[in-house]
Amino acid sequence: MAAASNFFSIVAGVGAGTGRSVALKFAKTYPVVLLARNPSNYENIVKEIQGSGGQAIGISTDVSSAQSVANAFSEIQKEFKGKKLAAAIYNVGGRFVRKPFLELTLEEYEAGYEANGKGFFLFAQAVLPLLLESVETSPHPPSLIITGATASLRGSATMSSFASGKFALRATGQSLAREFGPKGVHVAHAIIDGVIDIPRTKEWPVNGGVEDGKINADAIADSYWYLHTQPRSHFTQELDVRPYVEKF
Repeated sequence: MAAASNFFSIVAGVGAGTGRSVALKFAKTYPVVLLARNPSNYENIVKEIQGSGGQAIGISTDVSSAQSVANAFSEIQKEFKGKKLAAAIYNVGGRFVRKPFLELTLEEYEAGYEANGKGFFLFAQAVLPLLLESVETSPHPPSLIITGATASLRGSATMSSFASGKFALRATGQSLAREFGPKGVHVAHAIIDGVIDIPRTKEWPVNGGVEDGKINADAIADSYWYLHTQPRSHFTQELDVRPYVEKF
C-alpha cells in the first residue's frame, strides 16, 4: 500500500467554519486543495496550513459553472501530477435564501439547487474517476464526504430554496453511495443539525445561549476524518451530529 504522501485531498467550500477545520484536519496527512469562489475565503487557511508545515493550494472556483470546475481540476492535475486523490469533501453551502414562498423569484428558488444540486453534480463527476483510481493503493478507502444540514431532512417554512437544494444533494449522495460503494469508494453524507460555532455566529443566542449549544467545527472535522478512515467492512452512509440540547 502506498504512503499517504503519495495522495492529496480536496475541500470544496472553505471559510471560517467547517471548511477551515476540515482542511486543517486533512492537511495533517495529505496535501490539500481548497476551493472557494472568493480567494479571501481560502488565502489565510492556505497560509495557516503552510505555516504548520503542511502543503496547500487554493483555487478560485464556482462549482455551479462547468467551465470553472474543469479549469480547477486541470490546475489540480498539473499541481499534483503523480499523486492520487484520497478524499474529496463537498462543503459548499451556496446562496442562502429565506423568504416566504410567494415572494420568491425563480432565480432565488433556483439558487439552492445551483450549489447543492448542480454544483455537487459537477464536483462529483470530477472527483469520482480520481477516487476510483485510488482504490487499490489508498491508505484508507477513497472518500467522498458531503456536508448536509437540517434542511436535508425537512423543508421548514420560508426555506423552500435551501431545502430543495439540500434534498437534491442528499438524494444524489445516496445514489452515488450505492453505485460506487461496491467499487471501493466511500460516499458519506453528514447532517449538520444545528448552528456551527464560528465568529459570525458568536453573538447568536442559540439554544438559550447554553455552553456547547453550538456545534464545534473541529469536532465536525474529526467526524469527517473518522468517516474517511472507516474500513470497507464498516461504511457509514449517513451520520448526523447536533449539540446535546438541540431539538430533533
